[in-house]
Amino acid sequence: MSLVRVHNFTVSLDGFGTGEGQSLDTPFGHAGSRLMGWAFPTRTFRRMGLHGDGAGSVGVDEAFASRWADGIGVEIMGRNKFEPVEGAPSDEEWRGWWGENPPFHTPVLVLTHRPRPPLEMEGGTTFYFVDAEPAEALAQARDLAGDLDVRLGGGATTIRQFLAADLVDEMHVVVAPVVLGRGERLWDGLEGLEERFDIEATPSPSGVVHLTFVRRSTAD
Repeated sequence: MSLVRVHNFTVSLDGFGTGEGQSLDTPFGHAGSRLMGWAFPTRTFRRMGLHGDGAGSVGVDEAFASRWADGIGVEIMGRNKFEPVEGAPSDEEWRGWWGENPPFHTPVLVLTHRPRPPLEMEGGTTFYFVDAEPAEALAQARDLAGDLDVRLGGGATTIRQFLAADLVDEMHVVVAPVVLGRGERLWDGLEGLEERFDIEATPSPSGVVHLTFVRRSTAD
């Protein structure tokens, strides 16, 4: 069966995956670019065409960032990764943060209580808007992914819900050396999570720490 994977999801030292006050002009709320500052200079993020010019770095951060698309057939994301809490235009006008050619190039399931017709974009990305619990959404995603894996794109609430339902197989979480104090936390209610995964930590010269979680075999 295909795996459910999380890639490049960044939290602060105090566990927040985004800041408070998300709006049309501040996708990460008051956190601004502080969480993702490690990623924007990498070759992978530069190739998305959204985060600066130049070839980009090829060090430790790039080694982790570059894994995000390999073998992925579909992404699941929460509504607030697709649109802001406040200030979004109407559904007919709002087409996501990424322009007409989003970087996903696969189907994307957006979890929302306000379903709308599918939104087909350039480059092979089509957004499907579904009102579903994690297990139901995952079943729909696997139908779209075929034999490929499912990427769980965030935000923090969506990843936390899938972790609580024990539906995540592999996870890459980046701990950034910032303290946000408020926002949307990842780890709340997940006490003992480490017992389900083998975990490795890799520090980077950029100051972040890359944590990889791989589900332990049921035989362990």
